[in-house]
Amino acid sequence: MDVEPELLDALSVLRERVAAVRFPLALPGADGARRSRTDLLARFDDYLMPRLRDPEAPLLAVVGGSTGAGKSTLVNSLAGRRVSEAGVLRPTTRTPVLVCHPDDAHWFEGDRVLSALGRVRGPRTVGRYEYGHDYGGDGDVLFDIEDIEGFTADASSGPPGTADGSGRDRDAWGDDWSERNAPARHTRDEPPQHTPYALRVETDTSLHKGLALLDAPDIDCLVVGNRDLAARLICAADVWVLVTTASRYGDAVPWHLLRTAREYDVTLATVLDRVPHQMVDEVSEQYAKLLERAGLGDAPCFTVPELPESAGGSGLLPMTAVAGLRDWLARCADDPETRAEAARRTAAGALTSLRPRVAELANAAAQQYATAVRLRQHVDQAFDEASRRVRRRVADGELLAGDVAAHWHGFPLDSGGGELLGAFAEGLTALLVGTVAAADERVAAAWRQEPGAPADVPLSAGAGGTEGEDGRGRVGVLVRRWQRCVDELAEEETRATERGPAPDAEETAGLLAVSLLGGRRADGVDATLTASLGEERAQRLREDAESVLDTCVTRVLRGERDRWLAPLDEAGATPEPQVELIAAYSAVRRAVAAGKTPQARTERER
Repeated sequence: MDVEPELLDALSVLRERVAAVRFPLALPGADGARRSRTDLLARFDDYLMPRLRDPEAPLLAVVGGSTGAGKSTLVNSLAGRRVSEAGVLRPTTRTPVLVCHPDDAHWFEGDRVLSALGRVRGPRTVGRYEYGHDYGGDGDVLFDIEDIEGFTADASSGPPGTADGSGRDRDAWGDDWSERNAPARHTRDEPPQHTPYALRVETDTSLHKGLALLDAPDIDCLVVGNRDLAARLICAADVWVLVTTASRYGDAVPWHLLRTAREYDVTLATVLDRVPHQMVDEVSEQYAKLLERAGLGDAPCFTVPELPESAGGSGLLPMTAVAGLRDWLARCADDPETRAEAARRTAAGALTSLRPRVAELANAAAQQYATAVRLRQHVDQAFDEASRRVRRRVADGELLAGDVAAHWHGFPLDSGGGELLGAFAEGLTALLVGTVAAADERVAAAWRQEPGAPADVPLSAGAGGTEGEDGRGRVGVLVRRWQRCVDELAEEETRATERGPAPDAEETAGLLAVSLLGGRRADGVDATLTASLGEERAQRLREDAESVLDTCVTRVLRGERDRWLAPLDEAGATPEPQVELIAAYSAVRRAVAAGKTPQARTERER
């Protein structure tokens, strides 16, 4: 376990990169990637980093298994007294219990391992409440033993990683930390509400130094939080002790755990509990064959016969019933080579397991970015086409029709320049609203074909109701601004003319609008403006007005386009997470290749 500082530094960076990655788009597999990320963070925080930083720390043996397998009775029997509640009520183990030698307690009373869990020690029952000592706080804590249990270290702190909490990454616990897990401190007269999970620490001199036992909740518990906690506790272990029964050893749940143990290459022992006396040999042989077939034939398997003490789940088993497991655990703790090998093997397995899990996260991040790129492309294509459509229709003179054409035919005797400009503004607004609506519909249709597209999308500017009115209102504001700019440009040029009497500014604005928006139907208008203002001023006025019109159209289309892109921008699906994950893992591999790591040493020995 002689670990180079470079490996710890590389793992710290990788852990930061894993914590930073997000999967905001609802792609198939995104939920799985989030769970994998949470599991990997827990693996870092609960086992890998603590073990590599403190190789001399006691071994943590987690006793896990399915409901009613007898885990608590087994832990009590190994400890020689009742340290964990056992009984027929399911689930029995709500608060995980860790028992160790008093000299080893300091390793587990702080947040070295399982930092997301608070700590209580030496509880006693007061009515339906448990009463214990808060290590991190300022006094005693009561919590309802029938509620989801535990507490945080400080009454003022939030869940781990919040701004006013412990400063640790809340994502070490997971993305689904909820308000029901908000911290709470209670007096004996004030029953608590829901509180986060806690780890109860017990000490007993009958336990070997260098070894701690942890009684985990049922891995198939009906309470989802208990199942998640059980999985996390198992992944924090140096040694897994998986308990099943003679009647349930073929169930899927324990075998899922066993396959996970093989994947991690952990130090593993199995306990076949409650085996009828007359069937001990037959059941043990069958179970051993299943283990061999699963590639776990080298894992020690201990058989506990069905005894009156275990049938009710309330007593202690005879020492002879657990002697084999107790001796094996004692060797793991007492023998330096065995102890080092157990920690080294599990640490090496944890390092090896990083590759597929980091690759999974990197691939999921890449899919997020690729989807975001495609969604952006749909938006860009739709609004690029909208821009071309507006300019094409203006060039074709489509706006010089209807009311606009009537005003133009009566200009300047029956219709003033202001009326003509106003009619053009209304026509331009209608053109832009219709074009935006078509772009919206095109984007919406494309996004509906893309898994992971944001569900909350803008409604079309041409739609009915409030949203449609808002869209037309946004377009109308920008077009009226364009109209005022045309008026101001015309007024400035007419005031500055040096050729005879100053032209009428309103008529000039009307002619300018026809020149800009009349397209091919506005023959002769430019010549009229040139005759009125002079060639240089007329040319400058038209160029300035064209720039203002282009700005207006661009702002309208860009603003509506940005409303589609806003949820993508907020999601923040970028290429950086994938690149950073791969780079960070590459650094870990280089550190592993240096040869002074548990993984490299184990591979050489093999």
